[in-house]
Amino acid sequence: MVSRVIPVDPFDLVIFGGTGDLARRKILPGLYRRFVAGQMPEDARIIGAARGEMDQAGYQAFVGEAIAEFISEKKRDAETVAAFLERLNYTPIDARGEGGWDALAKMVRKEAITAFYFSVGPGLFGDIATRLHKHKIATPESRIVVEKPFGRDLESAKALNAVLAESFDEHQIYRIDHYLGKETVQNLMAVRFANVLFEPLWNAQYIDHVQITVAETVSVGGRGGYYDKSGAMRDMIQNHLMQLLCLTAMEPPSKFDPDAVRDEKLKVIRALDAVPTENIVRGQYGADGDGPSYVEDSEDPESRTESFIAMKVDISNWRWKGTPFYLRTGKRLKARMSEIVVHFKETPHSIFDEDAGSHANILSIRLQPDEGMDLRVTIKEPGPGGMRLVDVPLDMTFADALGPEAADVPDAYERLIMDVIRGNQTLFMRGDEVEAAWAWTDPIIEGWITRGDKPKTYDPGSSGPEDALMLLHRDGRRWREISA
Repeated sequence: MVSRVIPVDPFDLVIFGGTGDLARRKILPGLYRRFVAGQMPEDARIIGAARGEMDQAGYQAFVGEAIAEFISEKKRDAETVAAFLERLNYTPIDARGEGGWDALAKMVRKEAITAFYFSVGPGLFGDIATRLHKHKIATPESRIVVEKPFGRDLESAKALNAVLAESFDEHQIYRIDHYLGKETVQNLMAVRFANVLFEPLWNAQYIDHVQITVAETVSVGGRGGYYDKSGAMRDMIQNHLMQLLCLTAMEPPSKFDPDAVRDEKLKVIRALDAVPTENIVRGQYGADGDGPSYVEDSEDPESRTESFIAMKVDISNWRWKGTPFYLRTGKRLKARMSEIVVHFKETPHSIFDEDAGSHANILSIRLQPDEGMDLRVTIKEPGPGGMRLVDVPLDMTFADALGPEAADVPDAYERLIMDVIRGNQTLFMRGDEVEAAWAWTDPIIEGWITRGDKPKTYDPGSSGPEDALMLLHRDGRRWREISA
């Protein structure tokens, strides 16, 4: 199966923080892949902007090294790489001063689509936005892309929204969450809204519960100082897992339109109940032979920041009342895995003997690794031994179902950057959506700070604290096994 590549109009993309880690690992290699796919027009240009002194040739060499490191050899050849590097330029910039802005203004074309990627710390968002406006580099049709964290609480998120709004309208602001660019996340919407099979069953009458897991094997490592001011709640639940919950739980939008989709996601956030203390489990990984404990990584022996959190969340609306959503995420767990698992209820009455056992359908939507879906259905076990029931998967791993080319799906950043150029905000967060998420998150964090709760220690390579298992056991349920 050959994927259809939709071309875009000529553009100038300015990457602030163009020599940073995110640009080197994700943004620039992703743009190279789009170039190889034929999605970058002849006169598209990429301009790196950062503090360091560097000329065009130096930046081209820097990007060439990034491509060699992060793009497989079969996807690059000298001629193609050289052609891509010709699109690149660079200018030193002082984000908080006046140096470099006039030079940038001369580089950026007013007649092309202009997009500005803020691949920098959030403390610089306001400074860059203000100077783009002051130096008349941005036009009313320009777009800015801002990375998370978008605030660390409701107050700071409102302040950041206000600063950006001084220079840019809401339709120009693209708040990026790379989870929304994943192929399987978008397929979740396709499965729900393009198949009559699922949507009539997508409610509390037929779904017992939903589990959303984002597990990582890595520690906070060298990010210990930053992470200790954030924690799993701010770093993952408030944005990544919140977005997955919204797409799973939202009502069908009237059309696949940016504001129609985001309106429905906002309704889900506003319908979330406050989470009682007994429905929250926080943890910190301990030490083992492969690495230090969380408190050692954070360099604060008294740290009460969570590297793991599990929650039982309830949504008070007609569709979901009575069906809990269980969320969990953590560092130093047994495998790297991100998935949404929808557990349907058992049949109301079984016509088979007790020996047949109890069975329920399960839809698993895996984001990483091996993006794909499978639906577990109950069938008769083959053989003459009577009616014995077993559960088997109807597998839709992309590589198997759609061919090997489908397995080589674009990275989330590739897709989202191209959506910015097209002016499509469907997969980006709106300002009121961000604020609503913080309005729900803040009281939860304030609660455990006020109580002085201390996270539970868990073993690296495990599934998290034992208390997280009990969160489901007490409801007669079990977590899906964390596995690669």
